[in-house]
Amino acid sequence: MMDRASTMMESDLNRRIAERVSELRTARGLSLDALAKKSGVSRSMISLVERGESSATAVVLEKLATGLGVVLASLFDAPAEAPRAPSGPLARRKDQPRWRDPGSGYVRRNVSPPAAGQPIQIVDVRFPPGRRVAFESVSRDMRVHQQVWVLEGAIDITFGAKRHRLRAGDCLAMQLDRPTLFHNPTRRPTRYAVVIASEPRGRR
Repeated sequence: MMDRASTMMESDLNRRIAERVSELRTARGLSLDALAKKSGVSRSMISLVERGESSATAVVLEKLATGLGVVLASLFDAPAEAPRAPSGPLARRKDQPRWRDPGSGYVRRNVSPPAAGQPIQIVDVRFPPGRRVAFESVSRDMRVHQQVWVLEGAIDITFGAKRHRLRAGDCLAMQLDRPTLFHNPTRRPTRYAVVIASEPRGRR
């Protein structure tokens, strides 16, 4: 059960996500209908997300990020016009946004400074025992490379048709161009780091 401080932090982060999705959609000149078509998320759901009236799951946010041409971690950045938005090359632990997926219960923390100006992002994930989450997005406007490094426990990652069992110390590299399923088959939480790098399509 979350305490009051955690509840307030989660509420603030949901508002940040709402503002960020709206900001990115506007910057790309996309209507709600256009983003719905690109992302596969219904117009009504996008509207609810942008109004902060829906706690969207990681699967929904991943689809929106793909439709907006960004990686999922970017949706947790503060909007450009936000007051006192973190800036510079340093992200203090207390300023790193922490978010719980209402669908699977996994908790992610964006470690990287949002204003570093680099195509690399690091995310810390704590995955509950027995839970799973499936990301379906495959068509992207950019190449997204991802490495998963298990720090504690074990995780099954099904990448396309191939399943990998990762244990503490193992690292799996992927280019996100096919469906991906994360599943913790154990009775203990798993913790892993995700390193994400993106580049425009066409670059060699």
